Amino acid sequence: MDPTLRPPDDDTPHPWHAHGVESVSARLATDVHHGLDHEEARRRLGVHGVNRLSQPPGRGPVRRLLLQFHQPLIYILLLSGAAAAVLGEWVDAAVIFGVVLVNAVVGFIQEGRAEQALAALARTVSSEVSVQRGGARHRLDAAHLVPGDVVHLAAGDRVPADVRIAHAAGLQASEAALTGESAAVAKHSAALPAPTRVAERSNMAFAGTLVVAGQGRGLVVATGDATETGRIAQMLAGTEALETPLTRAMGRFSNLLLVVILALAAMTFALGLARGESAVEMLMAAVALAVGAIPEGLPAALTVTLAIGVARMARRRAIIRRLPAVETLGSTTVICSDKTGTLTENQMTVESIYVGGQVYAVSGRGYAPVGRLSRDGLPVPLSGALRECLVAGVLCNDAALIKRDGEWTVDGDPTEGALIVAARKAGLDEASIAAGCPRVDELPFDAVRQTMATRHRTDAGAVIFVKGALERIIPRCARMLDAEGQPAPLDASAIDVAAQRMAASGLRVLAFARLSPAPRLACDADVAGDLSFIGLQGMIDPPRARATAAVKACHQAGIEVKMITGDHGLTALAIARQMGIANDDDTVVVGRELAAMDEMQLAAAVRSVRVFARVEPAEKLRLVRALQAHRAVVAMTGDGVNDAPALKAADIGVAMGAGGTDVAKEAADMVLTDDNFATIEAAVEVGRGVYDNLVKFITWTLPTNFGEGLVILAAIFAGVTLPITPLQILWINMTTAVLLGMSLAFEPIESDVMHRAPRPPGQPMLDRVLVGRIVLVGVVMLAGAFGLFVRWSGLSGDVAVARSVAVNVFVMVEIVFLFACRSQRRPLWRIAPFSNSWVWGGVLAQVLLQAAFTYWAPMQAVFGTAAVPPAAWAEIVGIGLVALVIVELEKAIRRPHDASMRKSAAQASSSGK
Repeated sequence: MDPTLRPPDDDTPHPWHAHGVESVSARLATDVHHGLDHEEARRRLGVHGVNRLSQPPGRGPVRRLLLQFHQPLIYILLLSGAAAAVLGEWVDAAVIFGVVLVNAVVGFIQEGRAEQALAALARTVSSEVSVQRGGARHRLDAAHLVPGDVVHLAAGDRVPADVRIAHAAGLQASEAALTGESAAVAKHSAALPAPTRVAERSNMAFAGTLVVAGQGRGLVVATGDATETGRIAQMLAGTEALETPLTRAMGRFSNLLLVVILALAAMTFALGLARGESAVEMLMAAVALAVGAIPEGLPAALTVTLAIGVARMARRRAIIRRLPAVETLGSTTVICSDKTGTLTENQMTVESIYVGGQVYAVSGRGYAPVGRLSRDGLPVPLSGALRECLVAGVLCNDAALIKRDGEWTVDGDPTEGALIVAARKAGLDEASIAAGCPRVDELPFDAVRQTMATRHRTDAGAVIFVKGALERIIPRCARMLDAEGQPAPLDASAIDVAAQRMAASGLRVLAFARLSPAPRLACDADVAGDLSFIGLQGMIDPPRARATAAVKACHQAGIEVKMITGDHGLTALAIARQMGIANDDDTVVVGRELAAMDEMQLAAAVRSVRVFARVEPAEKLRLVRALQAHRAVVAMTGDGVNDAPALKAADIGVAMGAGGTDVAKEAADMVLTDDNFATIEAAVEVGRGVYDNLVKFITWTLPTNFGEGLVILAAIFAGVTLPITPLQILWINMTTAVLLGMSLAFEPIESDVMHRAPRPPGQPMLDRVLVGRIVLVGVVMLAGAFGLFVRWSGLSGDVAVARSVAVNVFVMVEIVFLFACRSQRRPLWRIAPFSNSWVWGGVLAQVLLQAAFTYWAPMQAVFGTAAVPPAAWAEIVGIGLVALVIVELEKAIRRPHDASMRKSAAQASSSGK
C-alpha cells in the first residue's frame, strides 16, 4: 500500500491523479466493481458530512441598519441634535434627528444583497447520481456521496464530486466553468505525473463540470469543501470585498470634514466664552456651525446619482448589483478579461481546411450554419478531397446541431459540433450523409490513443474514417488524397508545415484519414496503418464581433486590457493579437511559470505581460492583487466558477449574464446581460459620467456649507446675533440639495469623457482648482449674506427680516451657481440650456418654496422668518449674478491650463499603454 496516499477519513488534498486505479481503490478501502457497503457509506457520511459546500453566516438586518449610523458626519449630527434637545430646542432637534433617520433608511434599503456565491456553488454539486453500492446500481441524492463511492457517468450528467476515472468509453467533459478551457476534455484512467495541473488532469472529473460525451465509471475522492470547487469556495469566502475608489474618496473627504467641523465648532464655542457670551448661546452657535458645515444632502445625492447610473447602464445591458460599482468602473485603469465566453463566442468554429496541398477558408462565426468555403476569396466547388474531408468530419462524429428558440446549439462535444457546422456551410446535410453511409462499428475517442474511428457501410463497400491528433494520424498513413480526391504520394513535410501555420494562428488542428476497403473494426490495430490521409480542419473559439473595437476604445480611454485565461497559451496569444490586446512581439506567461515567480518577478510581469494562460483560480487571484499593489483599479471579467474569487477580489467584478455561471454572477458587482465585452466600454463611459456628476454636486453644495460656517464665525467675531439659525440652515441644505443639487445627477455625459486618462488612484475628489472655486463662492456667500443681514437689521429693525434676507442670499447664489456647475470646464454659454430639464424644474420648485418660506405665515412661525421687502430682492439677485460672473471668469482663466494638462495626461497614458 502506498504510504503517500491519505487514509479514507482524512480530507487533506492529495494528487489522486498521480496513482493508478488499483492503488487509489485500495487506499479508499473500496472496490471499483462492487462499491461501498451501505453501512460503510453511512459511517463515512458521518465522518465527511454531506456533499455540499459550507456557507458562512450573513450579516443580519439589525446590524446592517445600525451600521448606517456608523459614519463620522452622522456622529456630529447626532451630537448636534442631542445638544439642541438638551437646550430645549425641540423643533431643531426633531429636524436634525429626522434627517439622520432618513439617510439611514435610504442607506439600508440601497445596501447590496447578501452574498449568494457559496449557495450558487453548492447548487453546482447538488443533483441525483448513479452510484454502485453493495454490488448494485442505485440512484441517490449527490449530497449523500462519500469518498470511496463508485459513480457512473454518462453524457448529460453533471459531475457530483471529484472523481478519479477508473474506466472511460469515449468519456468527455466540458470543464470551461472550472478551468476556462473551451474545448471538451477527453477522459482516461491512466495515472499522470504528480505536477500535472488541474486543467490537464484528464484522469479526473471535477465537481460541477458537465459530461458531454461517452460514459465512464470512477471513484469519488473528494466531496463538499474538499473538492476543487470547494477549494474555490474557500478562497471566495476568504476574499475581502475591497472598498471602491468612490468609498475610499468619500471616506477621506468625510474624515477631513469631520476634523474641520469639530475644530471650527470648538473654536466658535471657546471664542464666544472668551468674549463673555452665554455658554448656552455659544453652544447653539456651535450647533449651528456644525449643522451648517455638514452637507446633509450628500448621502442622498450620492445614492440618487449612482441609481441613475444604474438605470443608464441597464439600458446598455449592464446590470449593477452594488451601487458603488457604477462609479468604480469609470475609474478603472486595468481590465483583466477572461477569454472563453467573454472576449470569444465560446463556440468552436472551423476557419481553415487543408486538403490536397491547398488551403480553404471558412467564413461565419459560431454554431449558426451561415457562411461559405472559399480559396483566395473565390467560392470553390465541393468535390474531391475537400468534400471527403467534410464528410469524414460529419461521420466520425457523435455530436448534433440543434436549433432551439431561434439559437443554434450543439449537443455533445463543441469540437465535433464545429465539424458539422463547417459541412452545413458547404451545403452538406449530416442526416442525409449518415443515412447513405450508416455506421456499423466504432472505436471511441481515447485520450491515450488520441484518435476516434468509425466504420460505415456504403454502396462501394465498407469504409473507416479516422480523426484525431496529427502526430497520431500521419504515422499510420501510406498515401494521401490529392485535390481531386485521387490517391497520391504522402507529403508529410507539407502537411506538417500547414498544421504549424494553423497552430500559429491559434487554431486547434484535427487530422482526418480513411481506410477503404475496411472489412472490420475491432481494435486499434485495425487502423494502425495503410490509411489514406484526407486533410486537416483548423478551428478556434473566435473573438466576439464587437469585442475588438471595444478593446481599442478602452486603450483610447487609457485603460489597459489584459487577458487572463485557463486556455492554451498559443490559442490565447493568437486571440489576443487578433483583438489588439497583444502586439506581435508580446509573449504569453503560462500558469506554471506564474506559480514559480516570486513577488518581484510577479510585479514585473503584471506591468509588462498582457496575456496569461493556463491560469488556475489561485493564480488569477494573485494577479489581481499584484495589480492592486501597484495602485491599479482593477476590473475583472469572467463567467466560470474559476473566476469567482478574482471577481470578488477585484475593485469591480464583471460577470457574463447569459453564458456565465451563477457563482460568477453572485461574486460580481456587475453582470453583462449580452455577455459582450463591448458592453464594458459603454459601462466605463457611464461610470465616468456618474463620477463627473458627483463631483459637480459636491462642488456645488460645499460653498453653501463653507459659507454658512463662515457666517456663524463672522457673527461670533463681530459679537452680533446669528444671521441664520440651525433650523434655517437645515432648510437651506435639505431643500436645495433635493430640488437643485439632485438635478445634476441627470446631467448628460460630456462628449470628451472617453478621451480622458483614467483618474489616478488616490486622487482626491476635489483638485486645487475646484477647492479654490468652492472657497471663492463661499466667500461671496459670506459677504452677501452677512453684509445684507447687518444692512437690513439696521433698516428694518427686525432680526427675522434680516435673517430671511440672509437665507435667500444663500439660495439665490446656489441657483445661479447650479448653472455654472453643469460643466467644470466649459463656459455657461456652451452648455445646451435645455439638455437637462430637471435643472429648470428644480429651480422653479425652489423659487416657489422660498416664496412660501418667506411669506407664508405658518412657515414663518416654524422657521422664524418674515416678509422680505421688494428692495432687498434686487440686492439678493445682484449678489447671485456677481457670483456667476466671478465663477465664469475663473473658468476662462483656467481653461488654457486645463487643456494643456489634459493633453499631457493623454500622452502619458498613451505612451504607457
